[in-house]
Amino acid sequence: MTNQPSQGTGQASSISWQSRQAAEAWRSMAAVHAGVLGQVTEQMLDLAALDPGMRVLDVAAGAGEQTLAASRRLGSSGRIIAVDISASMLEAANETMREHGADNVETRVMDAQRLELDADSFDAAISRFGVMLVPDPGLALQEIRRVLKPSRRAAVMVWGSAERNPFQSLPFAILRRLGVMPEAPAGPSGPFGLGGPGVLESTFESAGFRDVAVEAAPIQWRFASAADALDYYRLASAPLPPEVAARLGDEGGGVSRPSSSKSFDSSSIRAVSRCPVRR
Repeated sequence: MTNQPSQGTGQASSISWQSRQAAEAWRSMAAVHAGVLGQVTEQMLDLAALDPGMRVLDVAAGAGEQTLAASRRLGSSGRIIAVDISASMLEAANETMREHGADNVETRVMDAQRLELDADSFDAAISRFGVMLVPDPGLALQEIRRVLKPSRRAAVMVWGSAERNPFQSLPFAILRRLGVMPEAPAGPSGPFGLGGPGVLESTFESAGFRDVAVEAAPIQWRFASAADALDYYRLASAPLPPEVAARLGDEGGGVSRPSSSKSFDSSSIRAVSRCPVRR
C-alpha cells in the first residue's frame, strides 16, 4: 500500500511510510480493513486470475494484507514477491506472514518505478491502493508490464475521486484548511489522483497494457461508534509528519464521542489489463 517517499508530490508529499510507528499502525488497522476491504480485495484477486503454482508480484504491498490473501490462492507450489519502498512496512508484513504460516511469500525493499526484477518473470501482478501513491504511477505500470509474462494480467485497486471518498478526503481537506498540509497539485499521484473519469484507463494504456477494463467498487466503512472512527483516523495519521500529528491531537482533544454506530460510504476503482505479446 505504500511506495511514496517523503520527496513525492501531491497530498502524499507530506507523508512518510518509513517509520516503525506507521507500520505498526497499519497492522493495528488490519481488522478494520479485513471487514471493509476483504470482499473487494478478493474480487481484485479474481480479476488477476490467480491460480496455484503461480509466481505473483505485489507492488507497493505495505503491511501485506492483500499479500496474505493472495498467498492462500497460490498454495505451496506458488510464490508471491511483495515489494515496497518502506522496509518498516515489509517488516510488519513479514510478521503477519509468520503469524499465519504463509511461507510462500518473499518481501523485498524496492521502488515500484525501478523494479529490480527480470523481465517476463511473473504470472500476475497486483497492487491494492499502492500504484496511486507512487510519484509516477505511469512509470510504475510500465515496470509492472516489463516484468509480466506476455498476455498475463495486472489487477490494481485505487481510490475513486475525493468527492466520492469523504471518509478519506475530508481529513486532508481539514489539514489543508488548518495550514499544516500543502494544497494537492494536479496530477495522477496521490490518494485520489487516479480516481477521475478515464484517468486509470489512460494511465494503463499509456504504459503499454491492452484490454484494459475498469469498474467501480463501492465500499462502506462501518464503526461501532464515532469514537472508533476517530481512533481509526488517529492510527491512519501515523505516517504524517510529527507537527501534523501533534496538531491533530490538539484539534481532536475536544471532540465529543457519541456512542451510536457510524457508517461512511466510499468508492474504489479496480482495473485489470493484459500485458501485450512481445514482438
